[in-house]
Amino acid sequence: MFYKMIQRKRDMWYSSSECTIDELISYIVNKGEMRDVQIDAIKTYLYLKIACENKPLWELFSRGYFNNLNVDDLEVKASLREKLQNNPAALALYEYSTLKNEKDEQVSEKLEKAIINEIDNIDFVDIFKKIFYNVSYTDYLFSLPMGAGKTYLMAAFIYLDLYFAVNEPDNNAFAHNFIIFAPSGLKSSVVPSLKTIKKFDPLWILPDPAASDIKRIIKFEILDQNKAEKRSNKTRNPNVQKIAAYQPFDQLIGLVAITNAEKVILDRVEVRDGQLSLFEDSEDEKDRQANELRNLIGKIPNMAIFIDEVHHASTDEIKLRAVVNDWMEKNNTINSVIGFSGTPYLDKAYPVEITKTLNIKSIEIANTVYYYPLIQGIDNFLKRPVVKISNQEDSLQIIEDGVRDFLNTYKDKTYAGDLTSKLAIYCGKGKHKSAIDYLEEEVYPCVAKIVEEYGMDPKETILKYHKGNKKHPISAESKLEFEALDMPFSKIRIILLVHIGKEGWDCRSLTGVILSQKGDCPINMVLQTSCRCLRQVEKGKHESALIWLNQYNAEKLNMQLEKKHNISIKEFEKGANKADKEIKRYSRMDYLKLPKIDYYQLRVHYDCIIKGKPQILNPKLSDVITPESKQASIVKIQDFEQRLLGMDVKKAMETEPVNYNRWLYDISKESFGMLPVSILRQHDEFLRQIFNEITLLKNGVRYFSSVFNIKIINQNIRKLFYEKRDLRTTEEVIPQDARLLKIESLTSPVNTSEPESYYPPQDITEKIILEDKGQLKPDKKAMEMMKLAEETENWDILKQLKSKYMSHPEKDRSFHYLPYRLDSNFERLLLEQVLALAAAKKRNLEIYYNGDNSLTEFKIRCYKGSSGRKRYIGTYTPDFLIIKRKNGKIYKAIIVETKGSLYAKDEIFQLKRTFVEKEFIEINQNKAGYPKFKYLYLEDSLTESELIIKTVSAIEDFFEEEM
Repeated sequence: MFYKMIQRKRDMWYSSSECTIDELISYIVNKGEMRDVQIDAIKTYLYLKIACENKPLWELFSRGYFNNLNVDDLEVKASLREKLQNNPAALALYEYSTLKNEKDEQVSEKLEKAIINEIDNIDFVDIFKKIFYNVSYTDYLFSLPMGAGKTYLMAAFIYLDLYFAVNEPDNNAFAHNFIIFAPSGLKSSVVPSLKTIKKFDPLWILPDPAASDIKRIIKFEILDQNKAEKRSNKTRNPNVQKIAAYQPFDQLIGLVAITNAEKVILDRVEVRDGQLSLFEDSEDEKDRQANELRNLIGKIPNMAIFIDEVHHASTDEIKLRAVVNDWMEKNNTINSVIGFSGTPYLDKAYPVEITKTLNIKSIEIANTVYYYPLIQGIDNFLKRPVVKISNQEDSLQIIEDGVRDFLNTYKDKTYAGDLTSKLAIYCGKGKHKSAIDYLEEEVYPCVAKIVEEYGMDPKETILKYHKGNKKHPISAESKLEFEALDMPFSKIRIILLVHIGKEGWDCRSLTGVILSQKGDCPINMVLQTSCRCLRQVEKGKHESALIWLNQYNAEKLNMQLEKKHNISIKEFEKGANKADKEIKRYSRMDYLKLPKIDYYQLRVHYDCIIKGKPQILNPKLSDVITPESKQASIVKIQDFEQRLLGMDVKKAMETEPVNYNRWLYDISKESFGMLPVSILRQHDEFLRQIFNEITLLKNGVRYFSSVFNIKIINQNIRKLFYEKRDLRTTEEVIPQDARLLKIESLTSPVNTSEPESYYPPQDITEKIILEDKGQLKPDKKAMEMMKLAEETENWDILKQLKSKYMSHPEKDRSFHYLPYRLDSNFERLLLEQVLALAAAKKRNLEIYYNGDNSLTEFKIRCYKGSSGRKRYIGTYTPDFLIIKRKNGKIYKAIIVETKGSLYAKDEIFQLKRTFVEKEFIEINQNKAGYPKFKYLYLEDSLTESELIIKTVSAIEDFFEEEM
């Protein structure tokens, strides 16, 4: 549920001028190659990389990055309100406790009450560390259902990281190299699918020449070899040879290694007496080889680790965490760990102690940063399921009914690319028979007989695929046929399976699944197995699939849907019912002859002045351990009447465990790459002296001392390494003109699941365009019918006839492009009201939507601070402009901001608003010689009448002389 808080803040960031990548997102959307779910996940990924600086989740939540609650609106005591206001970690956990799930149930009333009653006794930062599994490095999980395109999403993340890494080589938020782990249980199915990353076209997400440049630097390595070639004297581990070829690693960028975690990384890692062993001191040859590869990979710089189907890695998770921790400890090379899963749930609920009397437990994987519900994928990128539940007890009878139903419905179904529809029948044990014997001796003859009835050859249309036994060996051709099912030359229509294809099997032309008895698949995988047939074949097409189940498997499917997706089988069949609608868009700039808007911008230039050398050349303890860095707790001793009797200073206590190397890494990481660990190590003697001073030794383990504020200590150390500098600013007012529509960025058509967000509706849009061209005129017959209706006083019919030849009465005072995509109903209400206002009509005022960052050039550079000390805080894009033309130019304009009350108190927005209201308007008035701009702020908490009164007042005041 934490992902809900992340998504809210993400959406606020993308709608703000702080967002620097709106044009990149627009490019991806307009390119039309990535699915909506992939684009949405990319938005979250880039938000966490850019706005959140790729920080670990415990740190982001502790520092309040995702806090959305307005403390002033909480119905709590003033004392608690003040504490929440001053403790962002407490407010974050409080907000989490009040979230609602899909069933409108609160996450945890007990947690909310505990925070209210015991806020002073809770260590919120420590709790967030525990919630996110005590992982110090960046660890994010993206949850998307099967068929969403997780493999291509991985590729997109890789190309985007490299794009920013190339442009900002010193920004450690972006990875330079990548290793992709497949879970151990799926090595035969996932690793081949991951190889499709090579097929990803970077032009889908990046324009040229950037896409081609990035593609040239990528180097793929599949680490899938078990043994070295015979007579090889280079190395006994061929995977080591592949990685070693890229040494030295200092400048390495673009390496993408794909492998199986168990075979390559976790090999020879065991748990002994409850402790992890990496066999580093072993003389065993296999241990040596495993350590050689593991240690070599750990030295690859700025490396991101991608884990596919992360929920399968639970048995190996302790080992994988140990290896990653080891890499971090020794080499500090990990940029991030990024997981992907369709089912973001743990096998057992994970407990976190909040107070001595309260533990919270959750089966959700806490570090899920993005979640796309399965139901939203139905009829989007998944086929619509038709679930048939049989009350038969005989497995063969269910199979027979299912096969006949499939052939009756899909026998002649062919998808694009000449792919034929296919049915998978999963086979478990029969009575007194193994699963393979049951498939070969009972299921196959039954299905073959039915296939013959439908005029097909069983040998050509039925594929038996399993691992084989002495009685029924499997042929090599079976594997080839299985891997070629999505090829146009495949004649297979029905696949009989044992222990294969339950997950990770990507066969788009699979259109049906049969689970006829208990044991056809593992109990906890009925949902995954049933969904194998739901992958969409043709993008944008509405396809269906058939699922046949016995009563037992139907109960398990319903249970797993409810537990993991909060839906029933009926809701699963129905889907989200949101089919995309095509919207055509048009520019009306030539028709309206809308000129550019000219205005003046403030631009501040910054010059850095060096005033002194780094203090590290002659360091002193007092430069680091300053009075501000000490935080000894003072205890007040009072009587029952709260009179002060005395004061005492608490004894120094141990806080969190730490070692010297980890401390240096934290200092370096917080410097954003400006101060590498290698530079810090050159001053080991001095830094170890400080380390010993700020830590306590207990039972052989070092802990930070409660006496010191470690954050300030770390800051003071970093200051020693920097030259003393000062900034000199120069302010300049420059003229500028801007188009209200960048025509080249207006793409048409667009497909959307939210057509109601576009205004005016498509039918009115088409009429406006026809009327602009003079083509919306009644013909002779229509004129006669209107005349007759008027003569016979059939006013309703007359009105209906006229409406066919009317578009929008105020079309010439707005809509410089059609239709507008509005962010809220409040924006739509404002637009409609202004166009209808008599005060605007008689002044011949026009109103244009300006809120789409990707389509307008009219943006205002904003600054904070007084003259000589101004700091750039980003651009501001107004929502609307109410304009008055004069002599063919835009003479005056009201800048209108429509704001949702949820975002109204955003600190950055308030700073920008202040700059626009005061400095921007004043600058332009001084340059123009008259009031050229006025600022009108409208919040969605206004009633309709209040909105009209406030808008009319602003128009009459600002355009008074226009009467």
